Amino acid sequence: MSIKNILVYLTHPHVEAWNFKPEHKALLESQVPGLKVEVCQNSKDFQDRLPKAQAVIVWVFKERWLKSAPQLKLIATPAAGNDWIRFEPPENVEILFGGFHGSLMAESVVGAMLYFLKAFSLSATMQQQKKWARVKISEKLNSLYKSRVTILGFGRIGNVIAERLKPFGCTITGIKRNLFPVPRYFSTADRIRTFENWQEVFAKTDHLICALPGGDETDAILQAEHFKALPKSCYFYNVGRGNVCRESDLVEALRTGEIAGAYLDVFEEEPLPESSQLWETDNVLIQPHLSAASPEYLERFVEELAKRINSGELG
Repeated sequence: MSIKNILVYLTHPHVEAWNFKPEHKALLESQVPGLKVEVCQNSKDFQDRLPKAQAVIVWVFKERWLKSAPQLKLIATPAAGNDWIRFEPPENVEILFGGFHGSLMAESVVGAMLYFLKAFSLSATMQQQKKWARVKISEKLNSLYKSRVTILGFGRIGNVIAERLKPFGCTITGIKRNLFPVPRYFSTADRIRTFENWQEVFAKTDHLICALPGGDETDAILQAEHFKALPKSCYFYNVGRGNVCRESDLVEALRTGEIAGAYLDVFEEEPLPESSQLWETDNVLIQPHLSAASPEYLERFVEELAKRINSGELG
């Protein structure tokens, strides 16, 4: 696919790192010889320029806009999922989603795991009270070493999370539709299973990490019986999509001690309503859908997009 110009409409009202800036334009033009990058500041400007665009970089693209874009060959988005681009493109148009999120999300997941295992919340509380609570804190400490980690949704992001956990001495079970390929970093103790084996797997899980996409196939895939099957010492982490379990089931599992804690970056309803019981539930770490946020977010996207364009893999 030969692309000579690309139209960018990439702004975000809340997260500064998700706004396309002059340095991103310069980086993309420097890495793709002959490419002209035009940046739009609002929707009207974007739609006015769309008829001449060969490619666009957007958060949102509506199917009806295709009628105004006769030269369009590529729709690229930094987003990992199709939440805001939900249509099948015509044969002459390719949709490209970001594939760089795994390492950023892995940092968030590992950070949350250490938050729980090293009792950082309790340490912070004791610090505020000026208490040298060595005994109390030491009783809560644990380690990632020899932890049994199950990753539900063992795709591109799940794989990167698993690879980052291996140096800590974790044993990995990846759950996905197909048993192959087996990652090169796997040891003899690591394994891949399908969701049909969930009872066997969940019973031997210390950390359950969910990295599933949204959609009908994953809606409420985790229910009350799944949380009950986990050891009471197990922690749950969700960095995929919030539809995978019902909030009421998760709150019940936390309040009755069926699981030890939860790190949640995604929710059934976003923003999470103030009325949500999760705000009042102990041992929950809430992050407002930012597990992949980083000052280098768009730099990584631009570098990835440039490589894809230059490699000729598009089209």
